[in-house]
Amino acid sequence: KKTKGDPKTGQPCCGCRFPLLFALLQLALGISVTVLGFLMAGISSSLLVRDTPYWAGIIVCVVSLVGFVMLCISYQPDEKTCVQFTVKLTYFLLSALGLVACVLAVAFAAHHYLQMTKFTCDTILESCQCKLDTADPLGRTFVYQDAADCGSLTSVLNLYLLLQMVLNLIAALVCLSACFVMWKHRYQVFYVGVRFYPLTATEGQQQKV
Repeated sequence: KKTKGDPKTGQPCCGCRFPLLFALLQLALGISVTVLGFLMAGISSSLLVRDTPYWAGIIVCVVSLVGFVMLCISYQPDEKTCVQFTVKLTYFLLSALGLVACVLAVAFAAHHYLQMTKFTCDTILESCQCKLDTADPLGRTFVYQDAADCGSLTSVLNLYLLLQMVLNLIAALVCLSACFVMWKHRYQVFYVGVRFYPLTATEGQQQKV
């Protein structure tokens, strides 16, 4: 018969031992976002770093690797080992960072996509020059270097931007879910215990009276 103090009685939940599904999803999404970002950078050398969010994919990949490391660590109840606590804290913070990076990537991609839908582009000297308002001579001109065909550039870039929005949005949701699972395992039991145990003790005293 197992006693209450036996550490084997507590079966690890999805937050106690890191879910393999989160790590696999983050790795797949991180690689996809990174590869797509480098493909976008190869379309034109004029694209800004914010428009080719390979940096968000790299962060998500690092988060997934930390998750795999946490999965390999032997589970100890109540985080009795310093290594387990450090890895879990690192994973939580990196997941939060990945969430912010993916949200920023979605915002930048959405802004660029909305601009692309309003562009009027012409091919001039092996570059694609686009304007939001052709009637305004002082309007800003967006130049995409190394683009001989504006039609193919805009269509491919629009497709890549849509894919970036979808992939980064899914990655942000996965990182948010991972943060929630870690927070729930770490703090929910603590708050419930503080809230209900005194009430139980009070009820016991009332019954004795």
